[in-house]
Amino acid sequence: MKHSKPARVLAVLLACVLLCACEKQEASVEGVTSSVFAMDTIMDLTPYGAAAEEANTAAEARILELESLFSVTQEGSDVYRANHGDGVPVTVSEDTAALLETALRVCAQTDGALDISIYPVLRTWGFTTGSYQVPDEAEIQSLLERVNYRDIAFDADARTVSLPDGMEIDLGSVAKGYTGDQVMQVFRDTGVTSGMINLGGNVQVLGTKPDGSAWRVAVQDPRGDGYVGVIEAVDQAVITSGGYQRYFEQDGEIYWHILDPATGAPAHSGVISATAVGDSGTMCDALSTALFVMGADRAEDYWRTYGGFDYLLVTEDGKIILTEGLADRFEPLGTWESSSVTVVKK
Repeated sequence: MKHSKPARVLAVLLACVLLCACEKQEASVEGVTSSVFAMDTIMDLTPYGAAAEEANTAAEARILELESLFSVTQEGSDVYRANHGDGVPVTVSEDTAALLETALRVCAQTDGALDISIYPVLRTWGFTTGSYQVPDEAEIQSLLERVNYRDIAFDADARTVSLPDGMEIDLGSVAKGYTGDQVMQVFRDTGVTSGMINLGGNVQVLGTKPDGSAWRVAVQDPRGDGYVGVIEAVDQAVITSGGYQRYFEQDGEIYWHILDPATGAPAHSGVISATAVGDSGTMCDALSTALFVMGADRAEDYWRTYGGFDYLLVTEDGKIILTEGLADRFEPLGTWESSSVTVVKK
C-alpha cells in the first residue's frame, strides 16, 4: 500500500506559485510572501505594495481564527461542538453560519453531489487519519445511513445547528474557499490592491498583477507533475479538485479521497480533475468537489441552471471540457496542446 507523498505535493504547489506569480514585476512594487500552516496544509500569501507586511500579519491571524472555528478535531470549535451536541442546537459564529448556509445551498443544488455529512465515511477510508484502508461494503452502507445533508437542522437567523444522532459534519470541502475570501477582504482592508494566495492548491487573486496584466494560474496535470495549462484571472478564485491530491493504492487499485456520497466510495464520474473559476472562493471550493463527483453531463446541466462561474474539466480519456467564459482565457501546455477541447456554451 502506498499513498501520495507530501513532498511531491508541496513541490507541485510551489511550482504552481512560481508559474503563476513569479514573473518580473515593476521595480517599484514588491510582493511579500509569508507562509502559514493551517487547515492541514501550507498556505502562501503574497500581497504587493507598501502595506504588504501589515496585510500578511492580519491575514495570518484571520486564517488561524477561522481554523479554530472550522476544525473537525479541535475541541471547542464550532464544528466539533455541533458534532458532539447530542442533537441539541449549538450556537455558532457568524463565520460558521455563513459557511454552513453556502455549503448547504450547494448540497441542495447539486442533489447531494456535495454532502458535508460524509465525514464518517471519509474517516473509515482513513483519509482523515492517514490509516488508509478499503472498508467493508457493509460498513460503508451502515455509515451511509447517517449521511444526508437534508437532516441537518440549521437556523441561519439564530445561527444554530443540530445534527441527528450519529451524524458528523466536516466543512473541509468549503473551508479553504471561505478562508480565501476572507484573506482577500483583509488585503483590501489594509489597502492592498494586488495580491495572490495559494491555500494548499486553492488559488485566489486580488486585482491584476502590479504591471496591470492578468494573473496566470496553473492547472496541474492530474496524470503527472506537469500542467494541463494556465488560466488568466483577475479578482477571482481558481480552485481545482483532483484525485491526485490525496490517494492510496492497494492491490493495484487507486483510491482517492473525493467520495461519491451516493456510494460512499471514491467518485468515478469520468472526470479526473475539476476546476471552478469565479468571484467567490467559497462557491468555487464547493463546486470543484461537486463537479468532480457529478461528471461532465451533470456539471453542464448544473452550470446551465445556476451559472455564475466557469469550469474546466479533464476527463479520463484525456479530453478538456471548459465553459465559454474560459475559452479565451485558457492556454493548454505541453502534451495537452494537442488534446481535444470542448467549449460548453449557454
